[in-house]
Amino acid sequence: MQLVKAPRDALLRPLQVVSGIVERRQTLPILANVLLRRDGDRLTFTATDLEIQIQTGAEFGGGKESAATTVSARKLLDILRALPDDEVTLSLANRRLTVQCGRSRFNLQTLAAEEFPTVAQGEFNVDFVLPASGFKHLLSMVHFAMAAQDIRYYLNGMLLVCEGDRVRAVATDGHRLALCETAREGESAAVEAIIPRKTVLELARLLPDGEEPVRIQMASGQVRLSFGSVEFISKLVEGKFPDYAKVVPVANPKQFLIGRESLMQALNRVAILTTDKFKGVRCVLAAGALKISSTNTDQEEAQEEIEIDYSGEALDIGFNVTYLLDVLSNLKNEQLKFAFGDALGSALVTLPESDRFKYVVMPMRI
Repeated sequence: MQLVKAPRDALLRPLQVVSGIVERRQTLPILANVLLRRDGDRLTFTATDLEIQIQTGAEFGGGKESAATTVSARKLLDILRALPDDEVTLSLANRRLTVQCGRSRFNLQTLAAEEFPTVAQGEFNVDFVLPASGFKHLLSMVHFAMAAQDIRYYLNGMLLVCEGDRVRAVATDGHRLALCETAREGESAAVEAIIPRKTVLELARLLPDGEEPVRIQMASGQVRLSFGSVEFISKLVEGKFPDYAKVVPVANPKQFLIGRESLMQALNRVAILTTDKFKGVRCVLAAGALKISSTNTDQEEAQEEIEIDYSGEALDIGFNVTYLLDVLSNLKNEQLKFAFGDALGSALVTLPESDRFKYVVMPMRI
């Protein structure tokens, strides 16, 4: 039976959308597969890792028959990428999927569609819409501060807070915290949810840049996002996220503006002489200048000095240079505002004339 006949790119695009969550090593062999389901003119692609499920599809025409199978996502993706930009036919016979394009022909092993473990969906009681570009901006402004494999599992994700007409994203790994918020139309009861790290990174990859609406629905322990032809379902992280409001300093009197690009270049140069185990840099704030330096076990030293408009008290403080470079490389503004308290207090990075983004970084001993 012919599943579909379509241009290569028309098949490749939806397959690329869903295959990002497929892990190379699987506990169940069928989790390495993508579910292909033909219902009349529509062919849908579904992938899952039991925590996340992504589904998308397209209208290809060709009849009203129905059929379904699962096939290795990686193999089918590699084959389609390697084929020339021409018509591709997918056919199903004798538990084999045949991929044919011109004189190229591949026969792939399949597993029964009935064995594919789709994610059960809960009753969604929170429902709101954000423009894709706005939601993608939220993710891009905080994702780098998420923990990766912290024993405090609730840090391995991003907190999404809906409050009144605001949506706020917060991420922290215990050493730094990033917060960003945006306005939305309408109001609803306050709700908080911790979205897993893998989900956040996958959404950052898939969300379009335009004003296309993203529908966000939440149920107990689950979130569903719909945009374009994509339906994205993910489990939520259970646990209590830290009280982020208490982490943001409110009285850091030593404040100044600094060029993002010049600071990033200076930190990148100073970071050359740090080591993999110790990424500390020393920042000395004085009247009219910020001096940045680093040393290593070989008694080597790097120094940079940046002119700033500052006339307050002097300060000598140390930071992990990676935490500073992370925020600088993700922001796009020409200038940033830094606010310091004392040598033991955290620093606050914000955008001039805006309170929608905050980045808090803890100091370290140098």
